[in-house]
Amino acid sequence: MSLTMLQPKKLKYRKSQKGRSLNREIITKGTELIHGKFGLKSLESRFLTDRQIESCINVLKKTMGKKGRLWLRIFPHKPKTKKPPETRMGGGKGDVENYVALVRPGTLLFEISGPDENILRKALKQASYKLPIKTKVVVKQ
Repeated sequence: MSLTMLQPKKLKYRKSQKGRSLNREIITKGTELIHGKFGLKSLESRFLTDRQIESCINVLKKTMGKKGRLWLRIFPHKPKTKKPPETRMGGGKGDVENYVALVRPGTLLFEISGPDENILRKALKQASYKLPIKTKVVVKQ
């Protein structure tokens, strides 16, 4: 199991089922900017791993420096399991490999604010390159 800062402190169950709700539901919560001026919104459904989210956070912090503020709107709560390679069928569910966040179209991933708009747009653009989904930069009206 990977040791990262983005993982739940406590879970009711160690392992979870995959679920089938990735494409079915129309999302209504978490689509509006609350805290910052700019945000990064997803346009596709996918599981984002803790490492992908963490690399985006690092890029945003590095690009903005100490001038900006960052809000994380998603968190990897769901454990993903994987069986070791060359293992025969049976033997139960595999060990937890990492944690993922379920992201649907319209979900806000990050919000940022700061004094310089060009730096904020550039930071979100750089963070979007780290993600395996299509995203767009949204601005508070």
